[in-house]
Amino acid sequence: MPVAGVDLKTFVADRLVARNPISRALFNREADRLARACEQMAERFLAGGRLLAFGRGAAATDAQHVSVEFVHPVIVGKRALPALDLSVAFERWLPAIVTASDIVIGFSAPDGDATISETLRQADAAGALTFALPGPRASFAVDAPSQDPFISQELVEVLYHTLWETVHVFFEHGALRQAQDAVSASNGALRQAQHDLGATAFLYPFLADGKQDTAAIVRDVAASIRAKAADDERLRGEVATNQCDRIAEAASAVIRRLAAGATLLMFGNGGSATDANDWTIDCVMPPAGSPAIRAVSLAMEPANVTAIANDVGVDTIFLRQLIAHGRRGDVAIAISTSGGSANVIAALEEARKRGLLTVALLGYDGGEIVRRGLADIPIVVGCDYIPRIQEVQASIYHVLTEVWRRWMA
Repeated sequence: MPVAGVDLKTFVADRLVARNPISRALFNREADRLARACEQMAERFLAGGRLLAFGRGAAATDAQHVSVEFVHPVIVGKRALPALDLSVAFERWLPAIVTASDIVIGFSAPDGDATISETLRQADAAGALTFALPGPRASFAVDAPSQDPFISQELVEVLYHTLWETVHVFFEHGALRQAQDAVSASNGALRQAQHDLGATAFLYPFLADGKQDTAAIVRDVAASIRAKAADDERLRGEVATNQCDRIAEAASAVIRRLAAGATLLMFGNGGSATDANDWTIDCVMPPAGSPAIRAVSLAMEPANVTAIANDVGVDTIFLRQLIAHGRRGDVAIAISTSGGSANVIAALEEARKRGLLTVALLGYDGGEIVRRGLADIPIVVGCDYIPRIQEVQASIYHVLTEVWRRWMA
């Protein structure tokens, strides 16, 4: 489809795969440091520490995302780990509660944030393990992967996903090591610790006998981190090939609706809720010289969400808000890894009744949303592992936002 002399499908495909060399360079360079950082995080958690995260603007949604991943891990059988998003008042909140056992992550845009850096400095002075993602100074500081804020944020998301995925390796290894120390008192202790790996033991074959030293595990974890990034790179390539027509269709359809006065209504659960929040902020806080895009996140309303869930039911948390806000001609945008969340389906059904355009970012095979034809334009990341789906969905919605800005200006 030619738009302003440019084939939109080609533009979308090129922008998606443009992420891959930057990703490869970042994780080839940082995987070993990340593996060692995961080991340090596990030691902090085992000592009773918490993860405290914060950011401003779009970066605040990364703090939301990392918090939910640690508290409510999608890896079946993994324990909840204490994590908080302090973004709403981090300058005062963090110094009030941080301890020497804690892990502190400050999220920033590529051009940096002096207030984030100062707050990390205070946490470091208190003895916390600190992460600047990105930033100049911390226990683990990383340069911005790209000066493009969208690409930088996407790769930072991959980075912190690898932190929560692999911290459990060292967490479980620590439990096994403690069990080995106690084995002379009870031969059942080691067997119990190995059993605690449960259904996810296949993810950590190098822990099976409880004998491998930590240095060897660090090497294995670093290799695993590189493999995770490579999976994303492959998936972006597949989406660029197989879904670029749908992404281009969604871009064009939304531009037409926006030109007619539409509002974008976005929603999703858990990590997808933070993505809806991020996408909304990206729309309403454009770079200088770019137009703002009318957008609302139905996931950014905790009082509404909890009131509706408590008084009516969790399946209606987006439905009731869509009834209040949705108008004929608007666009309902669902983000779901499974394509089967009842509250997302209910909102899409209502959106169709009200004459809204429905767009869905999905994983797996698109689930019930695709099977029931609830999205006018479904965009599917063909993967069955939630972190990789979310990471590639972030690339998709950032490319969509880039298209809207370029062709609306």
